[in-house]
Amino acid sequence: MPKLKTFRGAKKRFKLTSKGKIRRRKANVSHILTKKTTKRKRNLRKATFLSKADKKRIRRLIP
Repeated sequence: MPKLKTFRGAKKRFKLTSKGKIRRRKANVSHILTKKTTKRKRNLRKATFLSKADKKRIRRLIP
């Protein structure tokens, strides 16, 4: 059986940590930043981890 190809879109959006967690970037940071408060923009910069429900699906896309 051939190797599974990585889903390239998932590879660009998610990063696997050494402990097996999957990191993702928060939405709403790319444009229209003038109306957002400094506190909100600062909190959006911090990466978050996927929930257990999503982790299973995304893990399949990043072999």
